[in-house]
Amino acid sequence: MTLTPIDLFASPIHLRDGGTIHAARRTADPGRDGWRLTALHARTGADVRADHWEAHPEAEEIVSCLIGKIRLYLRPERPGQREEEIRLTAGTAAIVPRGRWHRIELDTPSTIMAVTLPNGSRLERRTGGEAPAPAVTSTAEAGDR
Repeated sequence: MTLTPIDLFASPIHLRDGGTIHAARRTADPGRDGWRLTALHARTGADVRADHWEAHPEAEEIVSCLIGKIRLYLRPERPGQREEEIRLTAGTAAIVPRGRWHRIELDTPSTIMAVTLPNGSRLERRTGGEAPAPAVTSTAEAGDR
């Protein structure tokens, strides 16, 4: 068997049921079985769909900042609550609870890696009424692990 390098920024990695791993082109098909590892270089909010909320009802998601600085926001679960803001710096990660709406904003151009079970994943455009409100903030520093 010949092993060849995989460009993680061009091909998400599918960790399949049964223990196989498959690299594939980026598609919008979340119906594949198993977990998906996605890596990306993000330079603008458009690269991370900062104008959308995202949720994964089938599993938690780990979002990691490999290079740079990002802010991970969790949407309030009840009216009147504030967004929760988690600041991630290089080498840190946060686990988004199953089904929790979340989004990312960049502080600097960043390299991000995420792993989740994509089945049933949903996107919802942010509305104008969700203008940045003061957020409850926590920070993950590389030494906090």
